[in-house]
Amino acid sequence: MDIHEYQAKELLAKFGVPIARGGLAYSPEQASYRANELGGDVWVAKAQIHSGARGKAGGVVVCRSAEELSEAASRLLGKRLVTTQTGPKGKLVSRLYIEEGTDIDKELYLSFVMDRASERIVVVSSAQGGMDIEEVAEKDPDAVKNTAVDPAVGMQPFQAREVAFSLGLDSGLISKFERAIMGCYRAFRDLDATMLEINPLVITKDRNIIALDAKMSFDDNALYRRPQISELRDKSQEDPRETYASDRGLSYVGLDGDIGCIVNGAGLAMATLDMIKLAGGEPANFLDIGGGASPERVQKSFKAVLKDKNVKALLINVFAGINRCDWVAQGVVEAVKDLDIKHPLVVRLSGTNVEEGNKIIAESGLPIITADTLKDAAEKAVAAAKQA
Repeated sequence: MDIHEYQAKELLAKFGVPIARGGLAYSPEQASYRANELGGDVWVAKAQIHSGARGKAGGVVVCRSAEELSEAASRLLGKRLVTTQTGPKGKLVSRLYIEEGTDIDKELYLSFVMDRASERIVVVSSAQGGMDIEEVAEKDPDAVKNTAVDPAVGMQPFQAREVAFSLGLDSGLISKFERAIMGCYRAFRDLDATMLEINPLVITKDRNIIALDAKMSFDDNALYRRPQISELRDKSQEDPRETYASDRGLSYVGLDGDIGCIVNGAGLAMATLDMIKLAGGEPANFLDIGGGASPERVQKSFKAVLKDKNVKALLINVFAGINRCDWVAQGVVEAVKDLDIKHPLVVRLSGTNVEEGNKIIAESGLPIITADTLKDAAEKAVAAAKQA
């Protein structure tokens, strides 16, 4: 789960990470009020969407008068901001974060990510902040430093100082940087985050360190024990297909193809997507129906997949170990009848009670296409999608 910049900053501030003063605005009038409240003569209007690269897309505007700020707010609010990360549809800007201007001397890059290969939290840092870190790493790999944190002891102050030295900070900033990076680590650890990025982390001309931007993502599976994080969810920024599915306990990821997939097990689901690609088709989604594929759960899965208007054909691929093929088959038959599904439907069942499952489908009288192997099912689904 992602959150907005202002939400991430509020969380980080509670862990002692310094941030610039700011406030939310939902209208041009509120933006002007925030400017008066903050004081000064320079403010920054930041579009609050779940995406990076907002500055390049015109979503971050520096303003030097209340009138200029009001005009920027009028342009941004209600606009669909298209960045390199949002896709062509963009994301709707419904709120702005109005922040006081910062006198920047130097920009740094800092992030914390989960490295599942090494089973470590890795601190990624660079003296070339304010840029895409992927671009920096490609052009100058030595400019990016990775520091692994041992989960048994956590991040140590000496590691924070080593990062500071690698960034070329002078001695007067070491302790300030250490406090900031240790605060970031504690926030990452204590809130079950999977990613925390500050780009840029700036050194001001009066020799302070401020997190000028912040992005955080969290482990969905840990939200049950982090209600304060769950409350920060903004469904308007999510793919509506994925929101519908997640609210019903389904593991769903929307893709750009036209073959809707309902599969049990993440590994089998990935194999199904690969086989569809090999057969010359494009999957519309990843959907893991899970271990308890009851008829009710199968029907919910159909509804989730059919939320995508690009779907032309459906492929059900179930290997029943914990599941039972007759349960799945009953759910498929009920869903086709209740939802009046007109899409071509390919079903491949294997495993526990497969004979009973195939019998239920055969005796249903419905135009369901059956397949014995995954390869056969993928080829039939691709052919059905092309005909549709």
